[in-house]
Amino acid sequence: MFSESIKMSWQNILNNKMRSFLTTLGIIIGVTAIISLITIVQGLQAEITGRFAELGAGKIAVQAYGTPLKQGLSDNDIENISRIENVAGVSPNLTFISSVARDGEVLENVHIEGKNHTFFRYNPNLVSRGRAFNILDMESKNKICIINQAVAQKLFFGEDPVGRKMQIGGTTYEVKGILNEDATSDVMSLMAGTGSDYRIIIPYTTAMGMAGIGSVSSLEIYVSDTGKTDEVIDETELVLNQTFNFKDGSYRIINLDSLLETMNTMNDMMTAVLAGIASIALLVGGIGIMNMMLVSVSERTSEIGLRKALGAEPVSIQVQFLIESIFLSLLGGFLGLILGLLISWVACIAIGMAFRISYLAIFLGVGFSAAVGIIFGWAPARKASMLNPIDALRSL
Repeated sequence: MFSESIKMSWQNILNNKMRSFLTTLGIIIGVTAIISLITIVQGLQAEITGRFAELGAGKIAVQAYGTPLKQGLSDNDIENISRIENVAGVSPNLTFISSVARDGEVLENVHIEGKNHTFFRYNPNLVSRGRAFNILDMESKNKICIINQAVAQKLFFGEDPVGRKMQIGGTTYEVKGILNEDATSDVMSLMAGTGSDYRIIIPYTTAMGMAGIGSVSSLEIYVSDTGKTDEVIDETELVLNQTFNFKDGSYRIINLDSLLETMNTMNDMMTAVLAGIASIALLVGGIGIMNMMLVSVSERTSEIGLRKALGAEPVSIQVQFLIESIFLSLLGGFLGLILGLLISWVACIAIGMAFRISYLAIFLGVGFSAAVGIIFGWAPARKASMLNPIDALRSL
């Protein structure tokens, strides 16, 4: 009897193809929206949090705003921080904008960064060709640089830049290496953004002289034991308080691990909001299914009356219409699943990120569509099962 109800439900859907398609359209749109939105957003979030996780593991970022009496951190202050227990290294960070030139070709608004040898020790994949800085480059304030691919193509087109010379702010520098565009570097640069396609790294001691400053306002601390990050932060605060005479607002310490946890929490909240918004389309689709089933009950009144007159139980009538409603919603869910994954795949290719199937999105989309079929199909199915066979047969 149950198999017969399934056959009859499916046959009724096939007999009204256009109406069935229009009925399931709301479900298709809703499931497509849920799967595509959540998949794309989670993919973007995974890319961003992945980069922060790679950059932030075992690192503490310090922003030294200074006081009217003392601006930034001196070499002696940096040395005091580096002597803190469980501090594996300290990397100062200087950034400024300058012009670069070679053989009459000039590039304006180039992002210049000052780094030390420690920075490259903890970012071993940052240089694709050539060499990174060493401690002698820091002590001798060598006029050397590492350029990115954009600068190399613009100033050294068709040549190998390594070993050649160029001018930065009117001073001649020798190119020692090429940056790997796929590798990540420091979090502070990632958060601030460069604002330029052109990027050059020079020794931070050289950068200080070039910028005419005697201190740095930003640095990264590399922690050897991540389980003792809080202790390192406490010791760093003690050093900075002594450096700036306990002046409020003179510095800021960012625990990058805590920042990552905050980002993950925000990502979960955003996913929930997107799922809620997209579910509105499923609600509309469910109303469409209920409306179509109510119309179907009205059109098939005589059929229902005839079946009841022949001995069909009310429960079998109810099951038939409920199965038909579930079929419609699952059909819409299946089509929405395919369309949502297709849109997500195309969007990921266009954005340039890896395509990751979100099983949460699939579960929400297909699960909601099945629930919609049951919830919004129950009332019409109940109405059909409660029809009086005598009243139904009068329409014959």
